[in-house]
Amino acid sequence: MHVRLHEPSGRWVILAAVLGSGMAMLDATVVNVALPTLGKDLGAGLDGLQWTLNGYTLTLASFILLGGSLGDRFGRRRIFVIGTIWFALASLLCGLAPSVSWLAAARALQGIGGALLTPGSLAMIAALFEGEERGRAIGVWSGLGGLAGALGPFLGGWLVGSVGWRWVFFINLPVAAAVVFVAQRHVPETSDPNASPHIDIAGAALGIVGLAGITYALVEAGERGFDAVSGAAGAVGIAALIGFVLVERRRSHPMLPLDLFASKQFSVANAFTFVVYAALGGVFFLLVVHLQIVAGFSAIGAGAALLPITALMLVLSGPAGALSEKIGPRVPMTVGPAVSAGGLLLMSRIGPGASYLTDVVPAVSVFGLGLALTVAPLTATVLGAADPSHAGIASGVNNAVARAASLLAVAVLPLAVSLRGDDYQHAERLAAGFRLAMQLCAGLLAGGAVLAVVSIRRPDESPPASRRHCAIAGPPLHERLRRVE
Repeated sequence: MHVRLHEPSGRWVILAAVLGSGMAMLDATVVNVALPTLGKDLGAGLDGLQWTLNGYTLTLASFILLGGSLGDRFGRRRIFVIGTIWFALASLLCGLAPSVSWLAAARALQGIGGALLTPGSLAMIAALFEGEERGRAIGVWSGLGGLAGALGPFLGGWLVGSVGWRWVFFINLPVAAAVVFVAQRHVPETSDPNASPHIDIAGAALGIVGLAGITYALVEAGERGFDAVSGAAGAVGIAALIGFVLVERRRSHPMLPLDLFASKQFSVANAFTFVVYAALGGVFFLLVVHLQIVAGFSAIGAGAALLPITALMLVLSGPAGALSEKIGPRVPMTVGPAVSAGGLLLMSRIGPGASYLTDVVPAVSVFGLGLALTVAPLTATVLGAADPSHAGIASGVNNAVARAASLLAVAVLPLAVSLRGDDYQHAERLAAGFRLAMQLCAGLLAGGAVLAVVSIRRPDESPPASRRHCAIAGPPLHERLRRVE
């Protein structure tokens, strides 16, 4: 069964997909603004704030490929609805959290729900629309989803300042109820009859153990120094990731086909993704905290500070993608990170009593301009480097790499700049750490620019990138996020 965008049936599908993915996208940005307030309320140290972010990113990065496979195998609407309900229940647990440990665990559960619903939202559109209708529907989904990401920090600041940080999570409940109602009533079920009957549970389990072990080791080392516990956790994490590679090499239906990395261009593009999104993860973790504690901004003011970034990405991602198709991705992917690095050097100068218009806006605007030049060409490069039959899994891998990079950056950056414990509540200590952190992130972006100019070439055929996608949390997913055997 197929639907059309101008018909009620098509608009219902778009509504369900946008509300579901938008809810998950909001949580990728909205929580950052609430970190200082919830940290004080729950008596959390810096490691607690790290796990509040990383609990979600860890499970989302580990299970997003599995979520796409489950949808193809058991029904995209079914897995999308299950993910939405799971996400809502986990959000309730987050909002009720009596301690930061509870909150971090609930955030990990929330990430599993996000991994189930995020690929399903786009897969439903790809399956139910066809031809030109599909392209238009994906454009609407992408644009409205980007708008949700743009409003996230502002909405988070307003909620924190008006009704409290717990409503950052409680607000998901009515949205999820609407999503489930619309999906169950108006979205036809689809699945892939050629989907693999084998679900790679072992690969997903080893992936999450590997990332969790390494992340735990880095966070604990930042708080208490390297000891036997952090060393053992790191060793388990490394062993699990080695096991992950061995398992994926031997499986007939792996979650991650390692032959994708036989393409040098694909490998380089993902290395570039890791470097760039590690910098982004560090910036968005520390910036909104710094603006509130050091610069004295309110929560809503700190959230509004990110609006120029998302606005520039929404407006300029289309022209940047068109430019990349015309001249190739090397120049945009070289200039973009270099410009963003300049924005971070400006950002490192934001201090006590900073002005929004003269200090914050110029820095975040330069940073956002560089990101807008970077993301669409990166997406096209990743897809152009993979066989068309693996376009979906290639974009999923790239998205997971970005989220893993952010995960590790949030874990390691405080360690690198000597921030720990309650340092984030003390303006002088946080200011010194923030300044150094922005310089390190600028160095990562500069490294990405060097990698691009040395290694990125024009793909033989670059698929057009999403025209309006605010890909701050991770590169946009391709509409064919599934295994094609």
